[in-house]
Amino acid sequence: MRIFIIAGEVSGDVLGARIMQEMQDAEFIGIGGENMIAAGLKSLFPISDLSVMGIIEVLANAKTLTRRIRQTSEAIIKSKPDIVLTIDAPSFAKSVIKQVRKSLEGQRLIKNGLRFHHVVAPQVWAWRSGRAKEYAAIFDKLYAFFDFEVPYFTKYGLDTVAVGHPIADGLIGKYKNKNLTEEDKEKIITLVPGSRMSEVKRLMPLFHDVVNQLVANGYRNYKFIIPTVETTEKYVKSCIKGWQVKPETVASSQRYEVYSKTYIAIVASGTVSAELAMLHIPTIVVYKMNPVTLWIGHMLIKIKWVSLVNILLNRCVYHEYLGGAATAENVLNEVQQLTIPSVRNKMIEELKHADKLWYRKDGAPAKLIAESLRKELKIK
Repeated sequence: MRIFIIAGEVSGDVLGARIMQEMQDAEFIGIGGENMIAAGLKSLFPISDLSVMGIIEVLANAKTLTRRIRQTSEAIIKSKPDIVLTIDAPSFAKSVIKQVRKSLEGQRLIKNGLRFHHVVAPQVWAWRSGRAKEYAAIFDKLYAFFDFEVPYFTKYGLDTVAVGHPIADGLIGKYKNKNLTEEDKEKIITLVPGSRMSEVKRLMPLFHDVVNQLVANGYRNYKFIIPTVETTEKYVKSCIKGWQVKPETVASSQRYEVYSKTYIAIVASGTVSAELAMLHIPTIVVYKMNPVTLWIGHMLIKIKWVSLVNILLNRCVYHEYLGGAATAENVLNEVQQLTIPSVRNKMIEELKHADKLWYRKDGAPAKLIAESLRKELKIK
């Protein structure tokens, strides 16, 4: 069986590699990062070309994205896969599949059984609910992370299955937070500026100010660590060269080991906040973006928070500082609060309440997706 697989960012690359490992008798072609490459994929091009977020940033990279969309759709038609499996990166995935569906060669492949599966349901419950109907017209099957997401898509006839959150696979037990106390000798503050270059460039100056403020206010004995991904590692290291207090950098592959020892994390909004919530790590969420993107987001988004744990529990567990509120002073104040035992213990207890939302008893997401693909291809 031949599967054309596409992952557009680090979290999708990790899940894609796990799916590949579950289906070692299948041939995989497509686009992925270091994890999928290690699993045997020869990526058409670096996933960094797709790691773009924000309206202004997408427009600035439109030429590259257009070229990659054309290149990918042509590769799908040429390779004649049984299934196209796209993981997140929805704008890119939809554009590619639309091109395949419009072409005469693509239509012939579809008549011969080509199917399009997508992993990660768009958050239609938060904004742009019309995307559910749009997905039903583009994809043949959707793998959602949560049970509550399924009805939003099945009402339009899209075969949708909840598989649990992939980050949860393997985290509990192996990397359980040690709930470090104020008396611990070494306290680690982990800084995560994100995985996309655009967000990293916006947050590194803030993290520089945060480190300076913390050191100036009595946090000299704390150790600062920045996990980096392959697409931004060089940039992060070049930034901290000029810092008076230089954080240690570690590869993304070591991040869970770092998280398990983390006293407080200060992170970009995104997948990392869900990872830390699963591990019960007290965390502060920050984000900076183009002012135009931020303004449009405020107009369209129907939810109060951006952190998944806050959304799922419908209350503010992780404090969020976005846009102009993302200042070193606000972060310092929040760190000071999280060193108070009663405050941090309350947050940890809140995070434990979310445990049941991340996991499924019937198996890990990669295994469930692999089983579904085999069933689709009628392979035992």
